[in-house]
Amino acid sequence: MTNIDVLLKGVKKLNLELTERDKERFLNYKELLEEWNKKINITTITEDSEVDIKHFLDSLTALSSDLFKGEKSVIDIGTGGGFPGIPLKILSDNLDVTLLDSLNKRIIFLDEVIEKLGLKGIRAMHGRAEELSRKAEYREKYSIAVSRAVASLDTLSEYCLPFVKVGGHFIAMKGPDVEEEIKLGHNAIEILGGKIVESKIVTLPESDIKHSLIIIEKIRQTSQKYPRGGGKPRKKPL
Repeated sequence: MTNIDVLLKGVKKLNLELTERDKERFLNYKELLEEWNKKINITTITEDSEVDIKHFLDSLTALSSDLFKGEKSVIDIGTGGGFPGIPLKILSDNLDVTLLDSLNKRIIFLDEVIEKLGLKGIRAMHGRAEELSRKAEYREKYSIAVSRAVASLDTLSEYCLPFVKVGGHFIAMKGPDVEEEIKLGHNAIEILGGKIVESKIVTLPESDIKHSLIIIEKIRQTSQKYPRGGGKPRKKPL
């Protein structure tokens, strides 16, 4: 039987509150994840408590920053099963959210989640970050880019910072050991017009798992040279 018992305990430790509608949406979201995961690989995390901790609560740790207050446009890059974008939207109706993923099967799943949960001001978009951020309608248009994608910080910054408007922020959600990544990523972040303003460790509620939030402010426009194509951000990070 699908439940969200661990989520309900954990949100209190994040100083967050769920309305009855929020609870219903998280439960429906989990049921859809379970149903779709039998057809396509959306996540390898399937246990009730693990989904609550490693997907839902992990996504919501981003709200420990004040950046999501007010009317904000957010792009979730490499969203996969909708993390962190959908949990953030459920708790923060003020956000206008774009979920970006390169796998069309996932987009079909995300479209169904958005429809079944009755979410407004959120859409799923199929595409590659390095191509879409070169288009005028997406380049430097977002208040916040956020990503839990598995890539080094220098690579991830080249995918994400071109979407962020000057004065906005990129939040990289990473594992606990980020000192070396930050050191290696400084050059790329500077070239791309960013500046690290905070790096903090968060403990996921109801667990001893530690993750990091690296917050990067966009202090100037990104050169039109970036992002580079042909897989260069991964093969030859800045």
